[in-house]
Amino acid sequence: MSTAAHPIVPLLYTPEEAATALRYGRSTVYELMAAGALKYVKRGRSRRIKRSDLEAYVDSLEAQAN
Repeated sequence: MSTAAHPIVPLLYTPEEAATALRYGRSTVYELMAAGALKYVKRGRSRRIKRSDLEAYVDSLEAQAN
């Protein structure tokens, strides 16, 4: 019997990881953060984006398209 390890889904993403997930450029993610379109949390000099905030941003894109 084989036990497959379940991948750990991150709760917080770096802007670079968020850019990869969204298939955007890194600069675009920073622009969205600066404009307030994409929420983030800050700890010291680090910025992290919650998975739920990425999903909310994508949902807002769908709402804008309609």
